[in-house]
Amino acid sequence: MPALVVGPMLRHVDSHSASIWVETAEPCTVAVEAGGRAYRSPTFTVHGHHYAIVDLVELTQDIPSYSVTLDGERVWPLAGRPPSRIRLMPESGARRLAFGSCRTSVPHDPATVRVHGEDVLRSYGRRLYEAPDEEWPDLLLLIGDQVYADAPSQDILAFIRARRDTAPQDEIADFEEYAELYRQAWTEPDIQWLLSTVPTAMIFDDHDLRDDWNTSQPWREQMARTTWWQRRVVAGLGAYWVYQHLGNLSPAERAADPLMRTLLDLDGRDGAAELDAFAEKADAEPSSNRWSYARELGGARLIMVDTRCARQLTPGDRRMLDPDEWAWLEEQLAAPAERLIIGSSIPFLLPEGVHGVQNWNEALADGKWGSRVREWSERFRQAIDLEHWAAFRRSFEDLARLLVRTDKPVMILSGDVHYSYLARTNRGQIFQIVCSPIRNPLSRLLRWANVVTQFSVATLVGGLLARLAGVRRPPFRWRITKGPFFQNAIATLTLPDEVSWYESRNDTLRRIDSVRLR
Repeated sequence: MPALVVGPMLRHVDSHSASIWVETAEPCTVAVEAGGRAYRSPTFTVHGHHYAIVDLVELTQDIPSYSVTLDGERVWPLAGRPPSRIRLMPESGARRLAFGSCRTSVPHDPATVRVHGEDVLRSYGRRLYEAPDEEWPDLLLLIGDQVYADAPSQDILAFIRARRDTAPQDEIADFEEYAELYRQAWTEPDIQWLLSTVPTAMIFDDHDLRDDWNTSQPWREQMARTTWWQRRVVAGLGAYWVYQHLGNLSPAERAADPLMRTLLDLDGRDGAAELDAFAEKADAEPSSNRWSYARELGGARLIMVDTRCARQLTPGDRRMLDPDEWAWLEEQLAAPAERLIIGSSIPFLLPEGVHGVQNWNEALADGKWGSRVREWSERFRQAIDLEHWAAFRRSFEDLARLLVRTDKPVMILSGDVHYSYLARTNRGQIFQIVCSPIRNPLSRLLRWANVVTQFSVATLVGGLLARLAGVRRPPFRWRITKGPFFQNAIATLTLPDEVSWYESRNDTLRRIDSVRLR
């Protein structure tokens, strides 16, 4: 009997269309009934799993509720839940974006909550049950670490151990395990409802594949020597394409996607080989595929940037983005827009002292103080995650100058660091807005350590270390004007200029702070 495994998930939405993604238990025809019409798509199959993405096109008004049927059998909505609705993007553009990153999928019993805190995404969904329209976001951005392939929950570990006892133990190994990881992440009832009714756009960070993914060329060489990494990275990128990337695309972009066309042309036959070949090439030749994407949001332009797979790791010429990706970003930044919203999973503007430490470490890892120090610096780089834009200084400086020249407001939305803050530059109208984690808090000890080393000691020594290594000063300066906040959090950007962060207390959303970007 056809049944939903994951979904429905409301993904790409604009002023006249909406896309709904599902995973089903069996091959079938998926129909979405909305506004008196039925929209259909057959499933495609990879690694024994079945997926469809249904495009609702030529829409002229919001849909107050929709239903999903599989081969004619209704499977959504679920009893006892509010209806799943579709709110089209206003012609005038987005009014509010919600965003956050870093969410572990663990239970909600008291013992687990004491360690992991409350799931703010779940509380946000509950808030929207009764919220008036003006509180709803037009888009939810999940900007990294949607799943933790290298630190799975106890339930995922039990699933792994029931299948195998081979390396990598206690980590995801293949597509089947990724599918279970995503299933557990997105099927908690309140999360499932939220994802069915709020459009989402996503981009990966390292834990979607593995901690420190593509930190450096030595890291890649080290992982290539294992017996299991190649299988893992192929599975991780393949699963990311299916579960996250497909929904980032508009109906027209997806219709033009060569892999999507290939899988649909298989007419139900399993496309595992085709997906794996694509993922293997995407890892080996990043320019063969683009994970970054852009959307028009009225007067704002959203640019979601791949800061992981598209890296150039050449020692002495490290780049956050390879030449093809950089040329694409330049095009997007030059396109007409009143303001730019850039999604970068890792922050562009760190606390200034930490920025200096990462500049210093990169110079030493490139051999500034000799080969012995270079080896030590590479180990240090990996040990404490010195891999942000500051650790790819050439790309940081190129982008900094480019953003200043745009002469328009720039809002960079990021996560990754497990605390939230706002930074403002002293040149241009450039703001760094960080919201992390949704659910994966630092311990109290690590919170204090971050305050001391990143906002106090590092501020004094970071710049000095960078100068000693011969690193020139950045094109501008910046300062933290709000934060750090260490709670599990979700943030909203109410356009044109208001940012708010929210935490959860007893499953109730509570505002941490709010500020206007001036």
